[in-house]
Amino acid sequence: MSSKALTEAGRVMTICNSCRYCEGFCAVFPAMELRRTFTSGELKYLANLCHNCRDCYYACQYIPPHEFDLNFPKAMAELRLETYQEFAKPKFLSFLFKKNGLSVFLITLASIFLVYLTALITKSDGGIFGTYTGPSSFYAIIPYGLMIAAYSLIGLLVVFSFWFSVRKFWQETAPDKEARADWPGNLRAMKDVLTLKYLEGGGHGCNYPTDEFSASRRYLHHLVFYGFGLCFVATTLAAIYDHLLGRPAPYPFFSLPVLSGTIGGILIVIGTAGMLYLKTKMDKLPNTEKTLSMDISFNLLLMLSSLSGLILLLLRDTHLMGTMLILHLGLVLAFFITMPFGKFIHAVFRYIALVRNAQEQRKAMEEH
Repeated sequence: MSSKALTEAGRVMTICNSCRYCEGFCAVFPAMELRRTFTSGELKYLANLCHNCRDCYYACQYIPPHEFDLNFPKAMAELRLETYQEFAKPKFLSFLFKKNGLSVFLITLASIFLVYLTALITKSDGGIFGTYTGPSSFYAIIPYGLMIAAYSLIGLLVVFSFWFSVRKFWQETAPDKEARADWPGNLRAMKDVLTLKYLEGGGHGCNYPTDEFSASRRYLHHLVFYGFGLCFVATTLAAIYDHLLGRPAPYPFFSLPVLSGTIGGILIVIGTAGMLYLKTKMDKLPNTEKTLSMDISFNLLLMLSSLSGLILLLLRDTHLMGTMLILHLGLVLAFFITMPFGKFIHAVFRYIALVRNAQEQRKAMEEH
C-alpha cells in the first residue's frame, strides 16, 4: 500500500536517519538506526512507536522554513491515522476514522436514544422518574438480563475487532514472524506502558503544549490510564459481588466497587479535562488537523462517561436516578462502540509496537 502519508514518512525517516541528532529522545530513533532502508510495514511500526512528545520537532534544524520541510511528529501522526483505517476490523466501519468527531457525536446520540427507548419499553410501574432505592433499583429502569446481554455482546465484538486488527498489524510490521506472546517483550512493553516512559521525551518531559519542556502531558495520561484501570477494577468487583456473592447493585459508598469506581472516575475527569485544556494551548505546527477531532471526541466522551457515573452516584436515591442512569449507560455504550474506531485504538497499536521494539532491542544487544 503506497500513499502520500507513507511516502512522506519514508522521506522524513531517511533524512532523520542521516542526521541522528534526536537519538536520545524516544524509542523511535534507536529503532530507526537499526535500518538503512524502510519498508511500508517498518514505517507503520515506527509511526505507532512514536508517542508524539514533539521534542524532535523543536530540536530539529530542518523544520520549515528549511528546504527539507521536516515535520516528524506530523508525518508520524498522519501515517498512524492511516494505519488505524487500514487495519480496522470490520473493514466497512473504517470510514468512522474520517470525520471522527461527527461520527462519535452521532453514535453517542443514537446510543443514548436507544437506552432511553429500551427504558420506555421495559419500564416498571413507577416509570423513569420514579424513586427507586435498595438492591436491584437500577434494574427497575433497565432489566438486568437485557443490560448484561447487550453490554456483553458489545464487549465481545470490541475484543474480536481488536484481535483481528492487532493480528493484521503484527503480520505486516513484524516480518521476522516473532511471536506476539513473547514474554520478555511483553514484560518490557508493560513496564514502558505503566511508567509512560516515552512521554519523558529526552528526560525533561514533552515539548507540549508549546516548545517548553513539560511533564504535564505525562501526568495527565497517568491520571486517565490509572483512572480507567480503577474503573475496570470496579466493574470486575461489581460482577463478583452480583454473580458470585448474590449482592446486586447499587452498593454502599464505602464498598470496594464504589470506592474504586469513584476514585477512578475522578482521575479520568481531571485527566481528560486537563488534556482538553492543553489542546487549546497546543502549538498546531507539529500537529495534523486530521487527528484533532478524534483526540477531542475521545477525551470528551470518556470525560462525560465518567462524570455522568459520578453524578449518578450522587443522585441514585432520588427521582433523577432513572434519567442519569439512561444518560450514563448511553455514554458508556457509545464509548464501547467507538473504541475500535477512534482514539482508543492508539493504545492497542502502540502497545504492540512497544512489544516489537523490546524484541528488536533485545536481539540487537544479543548480536553485539
